[in-house]
Amino acid sequence: MTPDSTNTDMKSGAVFGYFAPLTLLLYLSLPNGYGFDVAMTFILKDHLHATAEQVAQFRMLMGIPLYFGLCFGLARDLWNPFGLRDRGFLILFGSIAALAFLWLSLTPLTVNVMLAGMLLAVVCFAFISSAYQGLLALVGQERLMSGRLSVLWNTLINLPFAIAALAAGYIAEHLSPQQTFRLAAAFAALIALYGILKPRSVYDHTYDQPVARGTTLAGDLRRLFRHRAIYPPVLIIFMFQFSPGSNTPLQYYLSDVLHAPDSVYGAFQGIFLLSFLPAFALYAYLCKRVALKKLLWVGTLIVVPQMMPLALIHSATGALLLAVPIGLMGGIAFAAYGDLSMRSCPPGLQGTLMMMVAGGYELAWRGGDMLGAWLYARSPAHGFLHCVLVTAAVYALILPVLLLIPKELIATADGERNPVVEAGVLAEIGEAVPAVPGAAAT
Repeated sequence: MTPDSTNTDMKSGAVFGYFAPLTLLLYLSLPNGYGFDVAMTFILKDHLHATAEQVAQFRMLMGIPLYFGLCFGLARDLWNPFGLRDRGFLILFGSIAALAFLWLSLTPLTVNVMLAGMLLAVVCFAFISSAYQGLLALVGQERLMSGRLSVLWNTLINLPFAIAALAAGYIAEHLSPQQTFRLAAAFAALIALYGILKPRSVYDHTYDQPVARGTTLAGDLRRLFRHRAIYPPVLIIFMFQFSPGSNTPLQYYLSDVLHAPDSVYGAFQGIFLLSFLPAFALYAYLCKRVALKKLLWVGTLIVVPQMMPLALIHSATGALLLAVPIGLMGGIAFAAYGDLSMRSCPPGLQGTLMMMVAGGYELAWRGGDMLGAWLYARSPAHGFLHCVLVTAAVYALILPVLLLIPKELIATADGERNPVVEAGVLAEIGEAVPAVPGAAAT
C-alpha cells in the first residue's frame, strides 16, 4: 500500500466515522422511517381503532411536507442558519422536533392531534434531512466516493430501520403512546447535540470547492431544471419505492388473514431490511472496480421480480422466511440508485436534488400504499396478489429509464476521476479554473 493510498483510506475512514453515527441517529428517529412509522400505525390501529384505509390515509397526509422536498432542499442550499451551514439545521430543527414529540407525549391523543404533531415533526426532519443528504452528496462528489457513501448511507439506513422495525412490535405491545413519543424526543435532541461537532475531515474547505458553489435563487432554479442528469434518479427512486403490497396491505394481511400477532409485521420488515446488508457489502467491493453503468443494469434486472415471493405467503413463518431473499434481491439496485443520485447533483444544489429524490421516495411510498390499501379492500381474496403484480410491473419500467441517464455520468467506477464531468461542473458555474493535472483523488 502506498503512502498516498494510506492517507486516502485514513481520510475516508474519518468521513465514515462522522456520517455513521449521524445516519444512525437520524434514521432511528425519523418520523416517516420504518421504526416510528410502524409504531405510529400500531397506535392508530390498536389505540385509535383506525381501519387499513384510514392508516394509509394518515401515512399519506403525514408525508405531505416531504412531497415538496425541492423547497427544503433549496432552503438548505441558500440558507445559512446561525452561520453554521448544515450544522445549523441539525441544531435548530433537532431541537424543535424534540419539543414536538414532547408535546405529543403530554397531550390527549386523537387522530387530528397526532396528525398535527407528526406533521410538525416531519417538517423539522425534512430540514434536517436536507442538510444531512446535501452534505453527504457534496462530500461524495468532492472526495470521489459517492458509491462508498451510498453503501454507508443505505447500510446505516437499513440497520436502524431494521432494529426499529423489529422493536416496533415490542414497543406497540409494551410501551404506551406517551412513552413512544418521549423516546422519539430523546433521539431528536441527540441530533441537535450532534450539530455541535465540526470534524476537519468533513468540513475543512468543503463549502469552498467549485462543486459547492451556487448563484442566486433564480439562477439556481434555471440551472437545476436545465441539468438533465437530475430527472432519471428522481424517476427511478419513485418507481423503485412504489410497492403497493409491502406496507399497510401486508400488515393487515398478516394480522387479519393469517392471524399473526402485531410483532410479526415488524419482524418481517426488520428481516427484510437486514437482508439488504450482504448485497450492500458486495456493492462496496464492486463499485470501486466496475463502472456505475453496469451496476445499475445488473441491479435493476435482479430487482424486477423482488416482490413476487410475497404472493407465496400463506403463514407467518413463511412470511419471515421469504423476507430474506426479497431483501437480498434489492440491495445492489438500491445502492446503485443512491450512488447515481449523488453523482447527478448540480453544483451548489446537492440538498435540492437529494430532497427531490427524497420527495419522490416519500410520495411513491405513500401513494403506493394508498393504492395497495384500496386494492386490498376491494378484493380480500385476491387484492394482496394484485398489489404484488403491480409492483413487479412498475419495477420492470425502470429499465427503459436507465437509457435516459447521461452516459458520461456513469462511465467510471467509484474513486476514478472523470474529466468530462469535472469540466461540466466548471462550465456550469462559469469558472475558468482548469483542473490540477495529476491531482490525486481523496
